[in-house]
Amino acid sequence: MPAQTITTDTFATTIKDGVTLVDFWATWCPPCRMQGPIVEKLSEEYSDQAKVAKVDVDSNQELATQFGIQSIPTLLLFKDGELVNKFIGLQSKDVLDGAIKDALA
Repeated sequence: MPAQTITTDTFATTIKDGVTLVDFWATWCPPCRMQGPIVEKLSEEYSDQAKVAKVDVDSNQELATQFGIQSIPTLLLFKDGELVNKFIGLQSKDVLDGAIKDALA
């Protein structure tokens, strides 16, 4: 299942329950394009346990401001609506995989 695209309007509902990894990115950002396939792979692997979502910062600047996103990619990990982890810059699959497992534990 591909990562779902969320917006300012759908953000709160999406992260409210369970574990959700949110990738803040933009189409013009080379490291974001490298992060994309990793995020999609995690979305497939965790489709029955966690949500994986993407926020385009150009279209959702209010959300980026709300979470203090100053460089992208930035990935935020939420558990039941609470921010539990933040990753700035390109992250390996292993790092994100470990963080999701910790949040699910």
